[in-house]
Amino acid sequence: MGIAASADIDPSAVIGPGCLISTLVQVGAYARLGPDCVLGRGAYIGPGVVVGRHCTIQDYAIVSEPSLLEDGVFVGAAAVFSNDAHPRAVTPDGTRKAIDERDLVGVTVRTGASIGAHAVCIAPLTIGRWAMVAAGAVVTEDVPDYALVAGVPARRIGWVGRSGMPLRAGGDGRLVCPVTGEKYIEHDGLLTRT
Repeated sequence: MGIAASADIDPSAVIGPGCLISTLVQVGAYARLGPDCVLGRGAYIGPGVVVGRHCTIQDYAIVSEPSLLEDGVFVGAAAVFSNDAHPRAVTPDGTRKAIDERDLVGVTVRTGASIGAHAVCIAPLTIGRWAMVAAGAVVTEDVPDYALVAGVPARRIGWVGRSGMPLRAGGDGRLVCPVTGEKYIEHDGLLTRT
């Protein structure tokens, strides 16, 4: 396990074996990182966040509590996961809003999904398995498995396979991954591997 001296890891956090944690990283209380994760410079993992095995969270990404990242998730540089359903610094009478008055909600990122650099995920939402969020996208709704989403707000613009490459039309009405040859079928706006 390689943890930079300048990383701020709460003593209650659990760091799996083989993790590489760069400079200026913050990992909050009771957060859990699975084995072999990589956290880039200045990444923030909020209190209680759960990160699966083999995840990569690049420089200055913000994964706010109570997010959940399953195994093999990629989070690009400076991506942001919001967590307050009704954000306000003050109450209606103008006094500072207490931390325990926040309505915290999380982002769930399923196995193998990728979030591009500078993307913003507005909680609560779920990013499906092996989905891909384009750089700079603003995600406001759930993303289906294998979907490629882009834009502000993000909309599905295609499908990707487990390799991350866009799927191509096959001759039998199925979609095919150009890297692995895996076949997929679309039905009612959802994609399944055959």
